Amino acid sequence: MRKVLLTLALLSLTCFAFSQLAAGVPRHETFIANQLTGRVGTPGNFNLWAGWRWQDRGIQNLLLEPLWCVEYATGQIINALAAEPPIYNKNFTELTIKLRKGVYWSDGVPFTADDVVYTIELIKKTPGMSYNAQMQSVAEVKKIDDYTVVLKLTSPNSRFHAYLLDRWGALRILPKHVFEKVQDPMTFEFNPPVGTGPYVLKAYDPGGYWTLWELREDWQRTPTGMLYGKPAPKYVLIQTFGTAEQQVLAMARHELDAADLTMEGLRAVLQRVSTARAWRREFPWSVNIDPCVTGLHFNNAVEPFKNPEVRWALLLAIDIVEYAANAFDGAVTLSPIHIPLTSAYYNWYFTKMEEWLKNFELDIGGGQKFKPYDPTASLRLAEYARKRGYNVPTNPEEIKKIFGPGWYKYAPDVAEKLLIKNGFKRDPKTGKWLLPDGKPWTITILTTTNPAHPSYRNGFAVSQEWKKFGIDVTVMTTDALATLGQRGEFEITTDWPAAEPWGGHPDLYRVFDPYNSEYLVPIGENAPWGNYGRWTNPEMDKIIAKLRDTDWNDTEKIIQIGLEGLKLLVKEMPGIPTFNYPGVIAWDEYYWTNYPGAENMYCQPYHHWPNFKYMLPFLKPTGRK
Repeated sequence: MRKVLLTLALLSLTCFAFSQLAAGVPRHETFIANQLTGRVGTPGNFNLWAGWRWQDRGIQNLLLEPLWCVEYATGQIINALAAEPPIYNKNFTELTIKLRKGVYWSDGVPFTADDVVYTIELIKKTPGMSYNAQMQSVAEVKKIDDYTVVLKLTSPNSRFHAYLLDRWGALRILPKHVFEKVQDPMTFEFNPPVGTGPYVLKAYDPGGYWTLWELREDWQRTPTGMLYGKPAPKYVLIQTFGTAEQQVLAMARHELDAADLTMEGLRAVLQRVSTARAWRREFPWSVNIDPCVTGLHFNNAVEPFKNPEVRWALLLAIDIVEYAANAFDGAVTLSPIHIPLTSAYYNWYFTKMEEWLKNFELDIGGGQKFKPYDPTASLRLAEYARKRGYNVPTNPEEIKKIFGPGWYKYAPDVAEKLLIKNGFKRDPKTGKWLLPDGKPWTITILTTTNPAHPSYRNGFAVSQEWKKFGIDVTVMTTDALATLGQRGEFEITTDWPAAEPWGGHPDLYRVFDPYNSEYLVPIGENAPWGNYGRWTNPEMDKIIAKLRDTDWNDTEKIIQIGLEGLKLLVKEMPGIPTFNYPGVIAWDEYYWTNYPGAENMYCQPYHHWPNFKYMLPFLKPTGRK
């Protein structure tokens, strides 16, 4: 593998942008996408079961198949390695998984029940591996035949299959015949990687700037091939291009087919590249079906962020219109709750929470109460966009669909009262905030290195708000964001304020379960994604337990329990939700067409999601060379 890196190395010179592909890799047969999570910190390590491994470099979206996968654009659950939906017994203590027949690993070994059994047993017995804590609830896993697996659980859990259901994150099945020969699965690099997906590793940059994948000759023996047919590109190159300007230039030269851009970069591409388009063809252009809510993630294990009143004070120091303008020129959908306000979630949850939000109060001391919710926030955001010259409707209901229903008030005076109530004070000379111990209050925010990413945009937008409020704030960009976050080595990160829901189902188990006190670990140890901030609450434990005992198909009861959890998160505010993930994506149709745009929504639109492999069979080559 090491020498293949040299013999197949791509031309990547001063700015790490490609002027051409290596010999034998034709451009018109190659799909090139930018890497959302930036430069790979461990380029030779593909073992995503042993911690974060930059899985969007092609591991989750090209190499591996899950048992099941959520397709939020169509509201479907895809049976991938599984042949059918999960089967539970009446009291949810036993789960039967039927596997798809005829699937092969990329090295020619058949995929069978042995792989599933081995994966669960290995993960369960190996501390530090992803989903180790969750697999402790498996009392026994056994093979019935080559394509049937039965799991017996230690207690009823109607959502256990959620750990195996991919939607940017799942326990994916590993190859038994590879890992059983490994002495330490935590240090094993899984290089070259073996997968059940339609592509295999061709080459990668030792510096972590690109990864090249090639279509398997036996693509028919993968779930992607069986379900959707042959992927159109023979090669897929996933690359870190650097700055937004470099991405724009690469797309103008037709050296980049799909990119996550800044709003400024998107406008530049649409103006300069006649063959380029966005998800929507008009303002706000961005993807509005994304099942993620962005924002800020407090480390609830460290002072002063342990205190919910401090967290609320920081929220009330944010002018959300100014914040959204700085982040994405106002092209966002606000969400005051810890799930994205897509149409489905708006109807399932927000409409049932709106009156509660309007009446929700904070105790700011001295017998005073304050209602923080602002139902006019989206109207103010629409007015900003209108002043910028964008075509914005005037109907309040239409505005809600575009900009969201509302958010929280900009109330720095109330924020000040909350801080003073908790022992903070301002320096009489500088006006800046001092901690209760008298030391200057400084905050370091960790974020990604990718300027197009909402994580990055949230970090710099909030730093301006809090500096204006009188706090010294530093934003530190790092390729190690996920690693430092997982280990709790931060004050505030721009990881999502809560784990993402399914997108196509009202169940919020995926949002709440990371807060389970059973998973709480000290700083320095890997926490479950969605709770890097180490917040737990006995009431949330009860809510999680209720969901575990509720049938996946009982949506009415699921929604009622979900409302309980969302209200608790608003009260405690362990992380601040700001707006739906604004997917500022551009596609160049110079080499490939038939992307899943808003008018052709056959699949989710992102190249970094696990579903990307399911999009590729639908792309059509233009014939340009």
